[in-house]
Amino acid sequence: MGQSITATSPFVWEGTDTKGRRIKGKTLAADEAALRAELRRQGVVPVRIRKELALFKSRGKVTPEDIAIFSRQLATMLAAGIPLVQGFDIISNGHENPAMQRLLRGIKSDLESGTSLGEALSRHPLYFDDLYVNLVNSGESAGALDTLLDKIATYKEKTEAIKKKIKKALFYPTAVVVVAIIVTTILLIFVIPEFESLFANFGADLPAFTRMVIGMSEFMRSFGWLVFGGAGAAIGGYLYLKRRSKKLRQIQDRIVLRLPIIGNILEKAAIARFARTLSTMFSAGVPLVEALQSVAGATGNVVYEDAVMEMRDEVATGQRLQRAMENTELFPNMVVQMIAVGEESGSLDEMSGKVADFYEADVDNAVDSMSSLLEPLIMAILGVIVGGLVIAMYLPIFKMGAVI
Repeated sequence: MGQSITATSPFVWEGTDTKGRRIKGKTLAADEAALRAELRRQGVVPVRIRKELALFKSRGKVTPEDIAIFSRQLATMLAAGIPLVQGFDIISNGHENPAMQRLLRGIKSDLESGTSLGEALSRHPLYFDDLYVNLVNSGESAGALDTLLDKIATYKEKTEAIKKKIKKALFYPTAVVVVAIIVTTILLIFVIPEFESLFANFGADLPAFTRMVIGMSEFMRSFGWLVFGGAGAAIGGYLYLKRRSKKLRQIQDRIVLRLPIIGNILEKAAIARFARTLSTMFSAGVPLVEALQSVAGATGNVVYEDAVMEMRDEVATGQRLQRAMENTELFPNMVVQMIAVGEESGSLDEMSGKVADFYEADVDNAVDSMSSLLEPLIMAILGVIVGGLVIAMYLPIFKMGAVI
């Protein structure tokens, strides 16, 4: 296990550099004296140092974007000839996220005790998965850690970019539903009752549409807490079971792949992740059967994950990857043919990389197109809901006007 890390606190400081320019920053340090010594070592004359108040201190957490940026920074430093431990020291001191600083300092401590980078990273599986660790181990074994880290950085950047696109694709439909529910609830609970008290003095039958809306309003006022409580419990139960039931995830992923527009985007994203991971693993010299194990978990969809595991079993028995992909009936013919060309020419990493580039660009275009279509759709849906409720409330007034 790694050595214990000295407790540190965040300090906000101001000072002057070697050219007399005023600079400021925020750094973790054991105490003020240690920070002053560190600043002087960096050529900074400290003018004012204060401990960051807990009220304003950002607890933070390590995000996938932090790991992607760290991978690129470390690859750049190793390529420039900076020693590994010193690289960790530079990156941790310059990082704004305290959680990331603590993580990097812990890994640095392990490295100083003689642990390999792959083993040090494997002690933090929440941030560095098996794929990441395996690639680092391959780089250390081959003596090409800087090259492999560069590939890892590119892989992390590409995969995080496509995750953001998928989140963006799912955000708009969710926004339509949430906004529609909020607007409808506000109208039913607060606006419709005002009209209802007005109509009580009419002494005439109300139109059926108006009676229906008033009935909905009465129901929401009486049982709204039950509706939203039940919906919250259903969502909570679904999220709980989703984490623990692979069968539920399989059903969900099959359903979403069949949805119009969204399903097509998620399918392309899964293929892009499959191809990008395969390209990265194979170019690092990882055997195909072992690479497919990591590729399966990186697809982000249980349907494709199971299919890739079946492909791995077929390849392990001597089947060509092209034929194994065809047997799944999940991959477009273009993808299968490009992988076949890669197998024939011995350039599987290059061809799968081209597949990844194509589908990543395709996902970008599809999400942008969907976003431009959904924006007016949101306005139309809200217009229909609000307009329908307004018409329902004004129908009795129109009816009275016609009688007069």
